[in-house]
Amino acid sequence: MTLSIQSLWTRLCVLSAAHLWLHTKSVAENNATKVLWVYGHPETDSLNHQLMETASRNLRGRAEVTVVDLYELGWNPVLDSPELSGAGGPAPEVVAQQHLLREADLLIIQFPLWWHGMPAIVKGWFDRVFSHGFAYGIKHPETGRTLKYGDGGLAGRRALTIVTAGDRQSSFDPRGINGDIELLLFPLLHGTLWYSGISALRPHLIAGTDVPGWSSADDECRRLLGRLETVFDEEPIRYRALESGDYCPDRTLAPEHATESEGLAMHVRDD
Repeated sequence: MTLSIQSLWTRLCVLSAAHLWLHTKSVAENNATKVLWVYGHPETDSLNHQLMETASRNLRGRAEVTVVDLYELGWNPVLDSPELSGAGGPAPEVVAQQHLLREADLLIIQFPLWWHGMPAIVKGWFDRVFSHGFAYGIKHPETGRTLKYGDGGLAGRRALTIVTAGDRQSSFDPRGINGDIELLLFPLLHGTLWYSGISALRPHLIAGTDVPGWSSADDECRRLLGRLETVFDEEPIRYRALESGDYCPDRTLAPEHATESEGLAMHVRDD
């Protein structure tokens, strides 16, 4: 059976409405700022859920917000062989997510820090949605070079990562045992977002939630609301672009751009 484009699109819309838990609000202006909020926590009575509900509701006063709750959605995080090879094209649920991402000006990713990374369901969202030919593997039309690290299929968008962690704030400082949160999330901020062209904002960390006596949920909600007040004007992390001239042909940082920064931090411009 051959489906027309209109028929396929209708089915995707029905799928999205029936199976995605989406919070949306239409605004009068067609050029309204669009936010895609990808949320990954399994418990509806959690701090994460409270933060998401409060902050996304507040943000709707200034933007068109779509929240995708991956657990409520029942998102399958597994990128299998047929999907990886592209056989048969992307699954309908992936197409629906890519449409939301393509329309978004700001991507917000929210999750609890598990084993110094994202929950598997969030990682699987990136694995499946950030696919070849959509987020990466795109060639420059004139030079033929592959667009990445500052270029890519998702260039022109911004992303904010909201992370909760049980350990205290000081443990995520530069000298903390867990490591600086910005460097801890380097694979996401630089290796995924910046690789595909998205400008990453500095991560928003809510720490200390497992420390005995912690009772700062209301304060953290207010702090997040304050952060979102300026999120559309905030300066992103100044990662060096691959084609900026800062790197040698072998993809190492040119000696003249070496600074006092060490390790991964050297890939952030300090000028």
